[in-house]
Amino acid sequence: MIYLRLFLEFLKVGLFTFGGAYGSIPIIRETVLGNGWMSDDLFTYILGVSESTPGPIMVNTATYVGNTVGGFWGAVCATLGVITPSFVIILLIAAFLRKYMEKKPVRAVLDGVKPCIVGIILVTGVHLFFTCLFPASVNYKFSLDPRALILILALGALRVGFQTWKKKTVSPILTILVAAGLGVAVYGI
Repeated sequence: MIYLRLFLEFLKVGLFTFGGAYGSIPIIRETVLGNGWMSDDLFTYILGVSESTPGPIMVNTATYVGNTVGGFWGAVCATLGVITPSFVIILLIAAFLRKYMEKKPVRAVLDGVKPCIVGIILVTGVHLFFTCLFPASVNYKFSLDPRALILILALGALRVGFQTWKKKTVSPILTILVAAGLGVAVYGI
């Protein structure tokens, strides 16, 4: 039954993700592609939509994947699966483990995990960058997507220009809005 499978697969994602939503992307990708639920291109598209909509990326992605695979109830099952571990862990921490969080061994483990999370996020970003810039064709021959190159250069110029002109970083909301506008202009609706 697809609903139980969606719940269990996203329960695993929620259980084994550490370091936030961006750390979950490779695990979700592996789950989705490994089960044959969608293509890498469709997953990348869903990930982009998940990042640009309000809410946690991991929950949004699970909801969109669940909806694509199993409709409304698939979305419910995938979402419940991905949030259940965090919900239970937060309850346990609040109830029992609060006094242990500042102990040296616990802090050492958490501090040791941080560089791993940075590496996972970096690899995910590089993968998404190259997937968008060099999409695979049916025969797995890679070619440069000039529209993606235009978007990357325009967003890079926006960031550099804004930092030079205003002497501060670009708002993520502004970046999302400009990227969405450019995406519609370059790719169409």
